[in-house]
Amino acid sequence: MLLRTRIVLVALVCSSLASSGMGCGPGRGYGRRRHPKKLTPLAYKQFIPNVAEKTLGASGRYEGKITRNSERFKELTPNYNTDIIFKDEENTGADRLMTQRCKDKLNSLAISVMNQWPGVKLRVTEGWDEDGHHFEESLHYEGRAVDITTSDRDKSKYGTLSRLAVEAGFDWVYYESKAHIHCSVKAENSVAAKSGGCFPGSSTVTLEDGARRAVKDLRAGDRVLAADDEGKPVYTDFIMFLDRDPSAKMLFYVIETESGQEITLTAAHLLFVGGGGSNSTQGGGGGGGRGGMSPVFASQVRRGQTVFVHDAAAARLQPVAVRRIYTREHEGSYAPLTAHGTVVVDRVLASCYAVIEDHELAHWALAPARLAHWVSSAVFGSNQQRQEEKVEQVEQVEQAEGVHWYSRLLYRLGTWLLDGHSIHPLGMSLSPS
Repeated sequence: MLLRTRIVLVALVCSSLASSGMGCGPGRGYGRRRHPKKLTPLAYKQFIPNVAEKTLGASGRYEGKITRNSERFKELTPNYNTDIIFKDEENTGADRLMTQRCKDKLNSLAISVMNQWPGVKLRVTEGWDEDGHHFEESLHYEGRAVDITTSDRDKSKYGTLSRLAVEAGFDWVYYESKAHIHCSVKAENSVAAKSGGCFPGSSTVTLEDGARRAVKDLRAGDRVLAADDEGKPVYTDFIMFLDRDPSAKMLFYVIETESGQEITLTAAHLLFVGGGGSNSTQGGGGGGGRGGMSPVFASQVRRGQTVFVHDAAAARLQPVAVRRIYTREHEGSYAPLTAHGTVVVDRVLASCYAVIEDHELAHWALAPARLAHWVSSAVFGSNQQRQEEKVEQVEQVEQAEGVHWYSRLLYRLGTWLLDGHSIHPLGMSLSPS
């Protein structure tokens, strides 16, 4: 009850923001251009964020050491950026190997360093560790951590260097010693690192006229097949993308049914399953009640459980057993939001939400977005009128990329409101990419 009360309070606060911000559309770069931030150096032994490195709010849990002979070695990529000096004291090139996310953040930091101190470069003293020189479960063993200095080794610059690393997007920055700064990132398969609960752009939805449309081609005002609170098929408004990234390469779960349907979605996305089946997940997540449907994370679905497939002839959602579950990589990820908070994708019913195990709680959190959509509909008229009269606005929504500003806000609030038991173990889906 206390948690739901806090959610309601948050929703009321957010709703005051929604009316002014929703018109900006999803994606990065919304609102006015910000003035450059004044850089505040980190103090010695300070770390940002102010939580332990391997917790949800920072770089996340340790996933196991990567060796040159392990399957996961392919997760590491070499960094040959000439604007970065690699110490490479082992003379094996190990310090140049890192995850793609770490590489991206490091390259961004290298530019900031040169802009801050012309003639000075970023220097990496430790990257991927294959020799066991760090403490147990160090993220150096996964290529997710680097120790850095400036090329001139001027210790007076290290506080500011730490701040530049925070601004560059490292998920945890620690002014660890007088000799270096420690920085780390989330795992590549982390939902937080990959924008989270989504569908690939090639997945399809059913429009009110019976036509099928790829998720990536959804337009503001489209009415798509979903389910109401009783689990009955209903057509509902597509409001916006909570996240839209056409170029992201992500690992998706493919859940195949006995009748041949397949739904493809990320690990932390919620999917509705039936209460029966020998392998049913106990508890089944929060927010049940849709005719015996319970939302669970895609990664928790098991063979023998039932998912709900739309039967057009019978105009109902039929429970069908899961036959097989496997993973597949796709390019492009899209997180559509509908007015009902559900959507039928590739004929299988799914939630619009991810990471938070309680569908109803997530639906509450997105109430301001639905309210803004309702107000917009009332002001501008019917969906058809808005499609005809607001073409430029629709194009802006379609073309914008990245995490919606409201999703970013919810990410910040989520770390305060929710504990680890309410959140998918891979992390928060509403974090910035």
